[in-house]
Amino acid sequence: MSDFLQKIEQVEQEARGRIAGAGGLEALEALRLEYLGRKGKITRVLHSLGSVSAGERPALGKRANQVKEAVSGLLDRRRGEMEQARLRDELSRHKVDVTLPGERPWSGSIHPLNQTLARINEVFFSMGFALAVGPEVEDDFHNFDALNTPADHPARDEHDTFYLEGGLLLRSHTSPVQVRYMQNNPPPVRIIAPGRVFRRDTSDASHSPVFHQVEGLYVDEHVAFGDLKYTLEQFARLMFGDEVRVRFRPSFFPFTEPSAEVDCLCVFCKGSGCSVCGQSGWIELLGCGMVHPNVFEAVGYDPERWTGFAFGMGIDRICMLLNDINDIRLLLESDVEFLSQF
Repeated sequence: MSDFLQKIEQVEQEARGRIAGAGGLEALEALRLEYLGRKGKITRVLHSLGSVSAGERPALGKRANQVKEAVSGLLDRRRGEMEQARLRDELSRHKVDVTLPGERPWSGSIHPLNQTLARINEVFFSMGFALAVGPEVEDDFHNFDALNTPADHPARDEHDTFYLEGGLLLRSHTSPVQVRYMQNNPPPVRIIAPGRVFRRDTSDASHSPVFHQVEGLYVDEHVAFGDLKYTLEQFARLMFGDEVRVRFRPSFFPFTEPSAEVDCLCVFCKGSGCSVCGQSGWIELLGCGMVHPNVFEAVGYDPERWTGFAFGMGIDRICMLLNDINDIRLLLESDVEFLSQF
């Protein structure tokens, strides 16, 4: 037996014994480097093939590669055995009784505000309205000026509106979306604009500095107040059921003329009077009116040709009516246990 063959056989026997006795994955990795690394024992033996005679080189080289593959296979099998043993140990320390009933994983649900908005959208989409969105950070022109709200209007007071640096503010209603849409789209227009709005209200059972609105706008030729009345009556019927009763009361908004408030019969007392409706039997639902000609002029519409109506409602309030919730703070500050009811 040549010295080369004797050396490679010795290395194989030595590797087999040490791999079998390896005490862990780290020790096994150290053995891999010791035998198969760039400067490993088998690698060095292979490099010494150049000193073997040309006649013996093919057979000895073949044997050396066989040893290399055998040692590599031993390392892989030993690693697999160690990993399986570790897994068995983990399972034995964390035993699972597969015969026990499983625990149902907790799953969330759609927030009642989003449920209400989806329902509102569905109603207005069925009437041919499209969805429009806009920024929550606005400027004076879109939030006030274009809506016929002059600089001395009370809504401009810092106690009513959140003002930011650079002449910006947090929108106090979603009407600026209507302005932006009209600036970029010619009539006819039929849109709803839902979103968050911000006012400096003290938080209580019926007020929040952050709440949600959806406003609607319909502009075309020959649009009349009767179209507005019919649209909102159909909305109330589709939202609250055929038995719902609504009433229109004269009101004032700078951006509509004439203007009205729409009330619905109190869903809590059915009109008999309670603390929620202030003993009146009615709950304010939304504000509406015919678009003021000054608004059309601000966006570039011809008020002699086009007419239209607009309306705005609080999504939070409608959500409270639909779900018999008497405190708006429950919608924004409550825990999962409360929200899971919906």
